[in-house]
Amino acid sequence: MQPIGPVKPDLVTIPAGYFLMGSETGADNEKPVRRVWVDACAIARYPVTRRDYAAFLEATGHPPTKFWGDPRFQLPNQPVVGPSWFDAVAYCEWLSGQTLKHYRLPTEAEREKAARGGLEGCDYPWGNEPPEDLRGVNPPLEEVGTEGPNGYGLYNMSVGVHEWCSDRYSPNYYEASPNRNPEGPSGGDRRAARGGAWRHAVRYSRCSARSRAAGSRDWLLMLTRRRRRSRTPTCRSRRRRRRRRRPR
Repeated sequence: MQPIGPVKPDLVTIPAGYFLMGSETGADNEKPVRRVWVDACAIARYPVTRRDYAAFLEATGHPPTKFWGDPRFQLPNQPVVGPSWFDAVAYCEWLSGQTLKHYRLPTEAEREKAARGGLEGCDYPWGNEPPEDLRGVNPPLEEVGTEGPNGYGLYNMSVGVHEWCSDRYSPNYYEASPNRNPEGPSGGDRRAARGGAWRHAVRYSRCSARSRAAGSRDWLLMLTRRRRRSRTPTCRSRRRRRRRRRPR
């Protein structure tokens, strides 16, 4: 087996600005729709892959996910399947140490704005037409890059695997959340996740669809690096400039 090289996320800049967050035609936890400001950031063009995550496991001895040996998920460029929220955070911390740049999980607001790709009020990253799937369920997990890019140049924002967000989850959070850089409720034992997954109904592929799970449950990994005024950047992955990707 050849040594695994260092992970170097390909980052895409998401501009600062307002966007319409939520959906009046979606689930109750997506309401009310409101205009939300999100600071500029850099986010990984692709979800974290099995190859990326293998480098982390090899370097740290971190326990593998429960799906690591599953024969369905052995391709190097498939999104990694099965990390818990805490695994995802540990990966971001390791990547930060390797690159000397601060990586983290995106907030729900950051992730939704990135998924929309600049389209205002559309259900999916490409518009309002649902994916062509008569079963109403997404296809088997494919390698990254099979869907997209959206208007920001990001891939696999609606299919593949669910992606953890940094926020705690509350179904009623939108009713009282701030309209500038919301970061989720201060308490709660569940974490928010976004995006459609290989075994879920297509309705979860909508940009505004919200999911939640206990932090120990297995989902996808996405990195974010926020931009800051300092020289130290922050983490699908996102990064800030000097001033500011995935499962079940």
